[in-house]
Amino acid sequence: MEGAGTLERGLAVLRALTAAPRRPVRATDLVRATGLARSTVDRVLGTLAHLGYVRTEGRDVSPAPRLMELGEAYLAAGGLRDALAPAAGRLADELDESVSLAVRDGDGVRFVVQCTRRRTMSVTFRVGDLLPADRCAAGLALLEPEGSWAEDDQLIEPGLIAVAMPVRDALGRAVCAVSVVSHTSRHTVAELREHCLAGLRKIVAEMEATLAGAPPMPAAPAGVDRSRGAKQELGMGFLQSLARGLAVMVALGTARGGLTLADCAKVTGLPRATVRRAVQTLESLGYAGAGGTRFALLPRVLELGYAQLSGLTFGEVVQPHLADLVARVRESASVAVLSGDDVVYVARVQTVSLMSINITVGTRFPAYATSMGRVLLAELPEERLAAIAPKRLSSRTVTSPQELRALLRQAAADGYALVDQELEEGVRSIAVPVRDRSGRTVAAVNVATHAGRASNATLLRDVLPALRETAARMEADLVHVHAAIGG
Repeated sequence: MEGAGTLERGLAVLRALTAAPRRPVRATDLVRATGLARSTVDRVLGTLAHLGYVRTEGRDVSPAPRLMELGEAYLAAGGLRDALAPAAGRLADELDESVSLAVRDGDGVRFVVQCTRRRTMSVTFRVGDLLPADRCAAGLALLEPEGSWAEDDQLIEPGLIAVAMPVRDALGRAVCAVSVVSHTSRHTVAELREHCLAGLRKIVAEMEATLAGAPPMPAAPAGVDRSRGAKQELGMGFLQSLARGLAVMVALGTARGGLTLADCAKVTGLPRATVRRAVQTLESLGYAGAGGTRFALLPRVLELGYAQLSGLTFGEVVQPHLADLVARVRESASVAVLSGDDVVYVARVQTVSLMSINITVGTRFPAYATSMGRVLLAELPEERLAAIAPKRLSSRTVTSPQELRALLRQAAADGYALVDQELEEGVRSIAVPVRDRSGRTVAAVNVATHAGRASNATLLRDVLPALRETAARMEADLVHVHAAIGG
């Protein structure tokens, strides 16, 4: 039997994992950090891995991008990010300074929007990061919301300055603060105030008007309890109470202002009593709060790995999946993006063999002669393709523009491209697209081999299915990471 504190213990493991100062993290580290028994930690990690929230490689454990859906649930239901981020971005462009939105979280403020200007000396706060409220402009603006603005003259860190104003909802409550952040190498705090205050006042008025007219979120459809099948499949190793509690967290993000217990039971497909126990645990831990009969997520949910995971680069997201692919097919694999008429490698895992293909991250090749390039070119309009002039790179390179365009149309129709020794004699590769949440191709993933090791038929039969599965897993992770950065 699972104890009543299963959800609480599971969240303790997640907090310890995401707060760990060093990587990699192992189960023994989590045992020390939480004080839980090793068997309990192992069952929690097994359940979280099944849910896709953590990734295990041997003895190492790391948060997986899907964990961000907990923070996304808070951000979506809170409504501030989606409603106000566009205005914050415009203010950052207008002032050429970093702009952020922060909300109260206990004695601190937590960032929910970051529009950062990339410079040698730039702000490195992330969505989800927590600062002491009395040591930053956003916190001071929310601690004394009756004031018109607040400033931070190197309170949090030498050189860092900011000016902030509170943003009020339709009821006049200060729900967040918008900050303009700079560095003393660019301004004094007085100069920053003079530079930004007029624009800040204008954008705050616009934000408040936006909040007053914000439409409600559409109702979430009724759901089913997905934990039951996993429990039957995995048995005692699967903590059903933890899975159900996390499902309740996600469900609370489906309606602005939260859900009643009855509505949450409908969305999750769980018994109302189960939902009540989960919500009570979330309330006690500061992850949810009650407003009348409704329960909503609170900003503290963002401490569960959101800041750490939102900072992942594209290459860091796809690299673990590449490693899994290489272990499966025993050939080198890469991810590339289109840059002009070339492909640029952004991630790669190479097999160890006597005959290996020597490519590193940053390598560029003409797109028309590579499998990844053809997958990426297949998305481009005809007028863009007409500008490509193929040159012979090997005896097999397709140099006819008409034949190349026909191959690109075929790649688009098939959903893959296979290139046989056109880039270099002896190199054979097959690639599939990697798409973003809108369905647009943003990258390609391939497997490359020596022609003597695998025929075209072998690549199609044995490698293509694995490639497609890998691309799907990459896309699932990118949905969460790119949602965090507005991608």
